[in-house]
Amino acid sequence: MATDSLPRQLARTRRFTLGVPVQPEPTADGATVLFLRSRGGTDPLTCLWALDTDSGAERLIADPAALGSATGIASYSTDSAGRYAAFALDGALWLADTRTATVRPVTSGGEAEEVRLDPTGRRIAYVSGGALRVVGVDGADDRALAEPEAEDVTYGLAEYVAVGEMYRDRGHWWAPDGTALLVARVDNRPVTRWFLADPTDPQQPPRAIRYPLAGTANADVSLWLLGLDGSRTEVRWDRAAFEYVTAAGWDGHGPYAAVQSRDQRTVRTLAVEPDGATRVLAERDDPHWIELLPGLPVRTASGALVDTADDGDTRHLTVDGKPVTPARLQLRAVLGTEGEQVLFTASDEPTETQLWIYEPDVGIRQLSSGPGLRTGVRRGGTLVLTTRAEGHPGGRTVVLRDGRAALPLVSHAEPPVRTARPEFLRLGPRELRTALYLPTGHQPGDGPLPVLLDPYGGPAMQRVTTGGLWFGLVSQWFADQGFAVLVVDGRGTPGRGPLWDKTIWGDKAGPALEDQIDGLHEAARLRPGLLDLDRVAIRGWSYGGFLAALAVLRRPDVFHAALAGAAPTDHRMYDTHWQERFLGHPDEYPGHYDSCDLITEAPKLSRPLLLIQGLADDNVFPVHTLRLSHALLAAGRPHEVLPLRGAGHRPSDEAVVENLLRHELGFLRRSLGAE
Repeated sequence: MATDSLPRQLARTRRFTLGVPVQPEPTADGATVLFLRSRGGTDPLTCLWALDTDSGAERLIADPAALGSATGIASYSTDSAGRYAAFALDGALWLADTRTATVRPVTSGGEAEEVRLDPTGRRIAYVSGGALRVVGVDGADDRALAEPEAEDVTYGLAEYVAVGEMYRDRGHWWAPDGTALLVARVDNRPVTRWFLADPTDPQQPPRAIRYPLAGTANADVSLWLLGLDGSRTEVRWDRAAFEYVTAAGWDGHGPYAAVQSRDQRTVRTLAVEPDGATRVLAERDDPHWIELLPGLPVRTASGALVDTADDGDTRHLTVDGKPVTPARLQLRAVLGTEGEQVLFTASDEPTETQLWIYEPDVGIRQLSSGPGLRTGVRRGGTLVLTTRAEGHPGGRTVVLRDGRAALPLVSHAEPPVRTARPEFLRLGPRELRTALYLPTGHQPGDGPLPVLLDPYGGPAMQRVTTGGLWFGLVSQWFADQGFAVLVVDGRGTPGRGPLWDKTIWGDKAGPALEDQIDGLHEAARLRPGLLDLDRVAIRGWSYGGFLAALAVLRRPDVFHAALAGAAPTDHRMYDTHWQERFLGHPDEYPGHYDSCDLITEAPKLSRPLLLIQGLADDNVFPVHTLRLSHALLAAGRPHEVLPLRGAGHRPSDEAVVENLLRHELGFLRRSLGAE
């Protein structure tokens, strides 16, 4: 079948994210829902909007184009009532009145990032040049509360591993009365410095990046209480034993933080006293690692601590240390609290995520059902529910208030030009969740098809869901070019509980590869005559790229070609918090890292392998691909390398995204004799 325009559509819609309403936030009275959205499915200029929950009418609050900006609003911050919203555009501060839809500039002392409006709506905190600054909403009294003492020191920003691995993207938190802040000081000077150059533009100097390699020093992170009166108090805990700050906040009961040991086996939740002393509210231990979840820990209005606990094969929601969810319902995230109610997502079937609410004396109640992935926010009696399901990769969002009919939060996302038709399977004794994609119109008896495995296959990401996500459309696109595409979520992928998660501790290669092979063979047994096991390829990106390269290196008897994009080839060259979670410290467990090292296995290659690498990737650096390629060449093993100029970890250039998929298709057809 001829290719169509899906690759181009993926690029121009930024994988169906443009035109989608995001960051919905009900006001305190629930009468209005604020949100961000661009005007169309190919328009990147994100505006701030408001939806009236009585009439369903939308109002435009802030249009970047009208404010002279060519970039969209990336995020916004409101006061406790939702009356005002602050945001940055091109480094300039702006304040919007959400009732009158008026916007005005706020004079600042430098280019602003990480903008936070205080809960009373009187002041804005922001970071500029590594300094934490505060300014009145009228532009008066702009001043620095804390300035960096040296290069590579910042106040008010989250460090690299917090953003990438801990779900903590913030570095400062207002007190409810707007008189003080809890602020993270990050000293990156101990962190290894790497340099990322553009070999296609040798006149440009390399970019220096502080990157904490596994086994090396992390950033030195401390917390401070900074008062608007000029007071400055350091928060005290055993930072040598607990060097990670995984979460923090300030509620009606005071500031708090969660800290984690370097081996990630212990997490303490701390209450912070006015003098900077701390006391332990809770402590969790695990022989492998403590799994961090979005939104935790947090407290209810009465001060009850909301957290999570692993018990056997279940990840529970806990309130005041007591599990409040049943066995085999897997907690995925906490979305917020209102009074004593806790809004959360959980799965009893890993391919689906449902929205739930907990309330004392009532228990838990399910707010959604059916296929799909849900998330939401609830405030002032208004619930905003977002569902991702087949046919809607950007999701569908509705607003529910006081039993009234659901109001749609309109999406302008383009509908996909192709329809994904996955068949969901449970394969083998481990009931591997699997999606099988066949060519559109394929009929039984059409003959065996070459096979393409299309996994991620590792921790923190599922590919087999009923959420209709964009990568399922890519799998269908490859299927429609004449392949049977098989996507297998093996051990370590989320949603099946802590025992499933932690079977990969110490070995990120063996169980994952075994599950891909078992899934392939079980699918062939279940569908006799459908899969041509003499023509099997595998493709993947990031961890999926590692798994693809691993497959042809270790099991050329099963896999006949591989496409490996942005593949971590030596796990010692990935970051501390991520790799040490699964493999331990490399000084203590060198064998764990050696067992996952693709470079040492390079001489085994006997099948076609295409390595794809963005040259501006600061997540999986180009060194991973280049060193593997060097080792393959030194061993006399033919292979192909496709460098992508200016591309980061996930290419975004429209022409690159489109033509990369077509290049992959050509490689697969040549390698499998499927042209």
